[in-house]
Amino acid sequence: MEYYRHASFGRSLRHLIASPFIYGLILPMVIFDFGVEVYHRICFPLYGIPLVKRGQYIRIDRYKMSYLPLFDKVNCAYCGYANGLTRYSAEIAAQSEKYWCGIKNKPKEGFKEPWHHASFIPYGDKQAFSNFISKTDQK
Repeated sequence: MEYYRHASFGRSLRHLIASPFIYGLILPMVIFDFGVEVYHRICFPLYGIPLVKRGQYIRIDRYKMSYLPLFDKVNCAYCGYANGLTRYSAEIAAQSEKYWCGIKNKPKEGFKEPWHHASFIPYGDKQAFSNFISKTDQK
């Protein structure tokens, strides 16, 4: 972990300057989390999509290490929540996309296709799309 912060005045000053931008996202994240969770808990049962298990994505436990200073404990809790929320909401979005669309994007050099697109139908394949719609209409 070479990039782990080192105590120096210049580095501490950079951290201090960056702090409002990092921690300023807490409120938007909580609001986003609430909205995603409402959508997830109401719509997934209506669509027949299994609920995504929050605990498989959001894990806040590193702050419990007794040897960490308080500031690092706060940072660890924040990162566990922020990164976990991002992964959790991405999984909910992936399951929603799979349900509603299931069509790959048009191939483009440099585009990183999401893992969940592996089972999607090819872009521009009208017959595959018709088959997809027929199957979903039967659900």
